Amino acid sequence: MDLAEFAEDVGSEDPVTIVGLGTRVSASGAVRAVTAPSGIDWIQPAEMTVSCGAGTPVRDLVEALAEHGQTISIPPSGTVGGALAVGRSGIRRLGRGPIRDVLLQTNYISAWGTVIKAGGPTVKNVTGFDLCRLLVGSHGRLGFLGDVILRTQPRPESSRWFSGEADPWQLLAALYRPSSILWDGTRTWVCIEGHPTDVADQARIAGLPEVERPPQLPSGGRWSLPPSSLRTALPGTGTFVAEIGVGVVHHSQPAPSRQSDQAVAELNHRLKSEFDPRNRLNPQLG
Repeated sequence: MDLAEFAEDVGSEDPVTIVGLGTRVSASGAVRAVTAPSGIDWIQPAEMTVSCGAGTPVRDLVEALAEHGQTISIPPSGTVGGALAVGRSGIRRLGRGPIRDVLLQTNYISAWGTVIKAGGPTVKNVTGFDLCRLLVGSHGRLGFLGDVILRTQPRPESSRWFSGEADPWQLLAALYRPSSILWDGTRTWVCIEGHPTDVADQARIAGLPEVERPPQLPSGGRWSLPPSSLRTALPGTGTFVAEIGVGVVHHSQPAPSRQSDQAVAELNHRLKSEFDPRNRLNPQLG
């Protein structure tokens, strides 16, 4: 994909922000906005990879991959680049893996308006510092994703949710690779995916009634805790839905700021200074 025009739009002088469909981050009127290229370049089902512009809507990509019996482990809203920049995995991370594992290669635009390649189309071809994992979750503050090569997964033939008052840790131990186990302190939800026969067998082990969908997630804050501490580390006030085996907690209370950790704050500052010393890229994010 030719990124010359996108690189020219980003430029090298004034502050600039990148916008997609507006589902995750809205543009600031005080900062010039640019949009990444969109469209699917190619799909290689045998290699389980796909190449597309970062501005491609995730739903369009999922629909195109479905024709090949495959899917992508990215939450189904907004653009591909937006999802990668925010770096938040979907609630099926337990079975499908984290979003940082999806990105194999990208051509991104630096703070100097140049196109830089990171990663490679196959893991075995990648050596040195893994820039792709650094860019995922950086909120576009280190560079603007232009095009990407992503790892795909087989699309499950059957995907079913079950729920009841069961111990989520016992289910985690008893079930074979569940896609998701959610817990609100009282009730448990389990997603089982795969071949219909296998899903039915695992459903009998779970012993829970089937439900249409997972629970509504609280929107106050997204906590990150050690998976083994979820029983004891959660605050006593507010509502939550915890991802068992993962450690992500969707809570009605805002998450504690990690900037209070001096080591984390210093590392973030050093990275930003190396990649964008003039704070051009998404300056509204601080």
